Amino acid sequence: MRESILITGGARSGKSALAERIALGLGQPAIYIATAEAHDDEMATRIARHQARRGAEWQTVNAPLALAQALRDSDTGPPRLVDCITLWLSNLMLSGQDWEAALHELAELVPQLSAPVVMVTNEVGSGIVPENRLAREFRDAAGWSNQTLAGVCNEVWLCVAGQPLRIKPQ
Repeated sequence: MRESILITGGARSGKSALAERIALGLGQPAIYIATAEAHDDEMATRIARHQARRGAEWQTVNAPLALAQALRDSDTGPPRLVDCITLWLSNLMLSGQDWEAALHELAELVPQLSAPVVMVTNEVGSGIVPENRLAREFRDAAGWSNQTLAGVCNEVWLCVAGQPLRIKPQ
């Protein structure tokens, strides 16, 4: 049975490190499907920090928009880690693409995948209601995306203060 795992949590909750451990535990080498783009120096530093933490057992594939295609293209290989769904969603929204159609495509694809996949996403719904329209639309889209993907994954984990809690299956 193939593994599909969603890991969520707040900023700096330890979700990426957990995802890396789980993915490598499913097989080595592993494929790191990165959705981030370095549009400024601060983001370039974040990306470099993530890359420095990973060792030679990782192959990186950049997929800021074409996530479903990257998963299809790598499905006959080793485990994949997608980091992260919320950056992918941001990329789709800011580029004017139909995020709902892309999410639907991804949600239909995940149960069909042969190779394991671990996906990281941010939990953004626990804070206050954002003051501007774009932020509210993003928060809502992220919430719907997280619910949709959690529904099709075998396992869902929540990371809080570096501590993982499995919430599906229980």
